[in-house]
Amino acid sequence: MLQMPPAAPGMREDEIDTPALVIDLDAFESNLDTMAALLAPTGVKLRAHAKTHKSPIIARMQMARGAVGNCVQKVTEAEILAWGGIPDILVSNEIVGAAKLARLCALSRIAKVALCADDAGQVAAIEAAAADAGIRMNVLVEIDVGAARCGVQPGPDAVALAKRIAGSKHLIFGGLQAYQGSAQHKRTPVERRTLIGNAIDASRRTVEQLKQQGLECAIVGGAGTGTFQIESHSGVYTEMQAGSYVFMDADYARNLDEAGHFVSTFRHALFVLSTVMSQAQTGVAALDAGHKAVAVDSGMPTVWQRPDLRYTGASDEHGKLEFGSETMVPKVGEKLRLVPGHCDPTVDKFDWYVGVRNGRVECLWPVAARGGLS
Repeated sequence: MLQMPPAAPGMREDEIDTPALVIDLDAFESNLDTMAALLAPTGVKLRAHAKTHKSPIIARMQMARGAVGNCVQKVTEAEILAWGGIPDILVSNEIVGAAKLARLCALSRIAKVALCADDAGQVAAIEAAAADAGIRMNVLVEIDVGAARCGVQPGPDAVALAKRIAGSKHLIFGGLQAYQGSAQHKRTPVERRTLIGNAIDASRRTVEQLKQQGLECAIVGGAGTGTFQIESHSGVYTEMQAGSYVFMDADYARNLDEAGHFVSTFRHALFVLSTVMSQAQTGVAALDAGHKAVAVDSGMPTVWQRPDLRYTGASDEHGKLEFGSETMVPKVGEKLRLVPGHCDPTVDKFDWYVGVRNGRVECLWPVAARGGLS
């Protein structure tokens, strides 16, 4: 059920009902501009990942700054973006099941749509769905570049699958999906460069072998917020699929740069606004944001601009704060911003973004693809 908005434009931030998903609009717009500026000299395009924000509004803002489109993980997300006016969408994932494929084929009548495959059986199913719909579907071959999750092996196996796609009158070979997800949160630059270097080598080798068979890769896509600066300078990748950069979360902020400092390329722009609901225990306060308001799979959230407060545990509806004797004790009714450990699943817990600038609510945006699992 769609929930009532927790705020209205013109409200002060401290009047927002909590828990609420808050965007600092200045930081958010800075992140959009920073990514555009970093990619512009490389000639590589951004196909920002909408699984992070689940919003056609944000997708359009990314395209206004040069993104070629968006990628998603689910058919529902693709539908929401296409209905919201996004013209170019890649499902950077394997889609299995006749009903889902039929939905994707239907969507291709209002947007340019592509998806991935790593198995000949998947290709046959996509082919049958496209034939039934009377269309030609773009299909990318996903290769395993080190994450050991999805993807056919680079080289001959990938070439064989690409030839199968290219040989179908109902399909178009669209290129390679080559995402190294396990590299994104490696803390040191050396670790990230090593893993992505292997991914680049595997992708380059596969592209060259495809060329030998007369197959060109319109797209070689991958990369994320933690590594896009490496892939974008590789000379192999053509599209970056970073998503979390728009918001940043506490876990990405733990990555280190070459000087050993925390990476500060992008600003924290997404917060869960929470209210202190109890301070009955010495050195402990309870917030109204627990598991149901903030994801903790990548670690506990941090309390924005309050290093003296530690969010140490979550239950369904409570977040536990701990602090020392010298701390300014948080008062019942006080509102605090939490920086989520992982932005993507945190976003999926809310129906609304509350956009704030200079302490005032400026806009409300629906999290349009919330809960889109199919």
